[in-house]
Amino acid sequence: MKRYDLRKLGNDFEPRMKEILGEKHKENETLIFLFEIGDFTPIQRSADLVKECGYELYNSLKFNEVDWTIVVKK
Repeated sequence: MKRYDLRKLGNDFEPRMKEILGEKHKENETLIFLFEIGDFTPIQRSADLVKECGYELYNSLKFNEVDWTIVVKK
């Protein structure tokens, strides 16, 4: 399991997330991403990116008032 904190990137987290999803990971390894949600549009964009990169979205939930967490697996 690997955790990636993308909150410092604000609304521009997608390029880094795509880069991470493009890296080699162990078979069935779980990846956890944290990012800021702002107006909630990043949630759908992150789900679309996960699917585009060939991963399965396992969980998506609000972590606190401004942060969102998604869990994915290849």
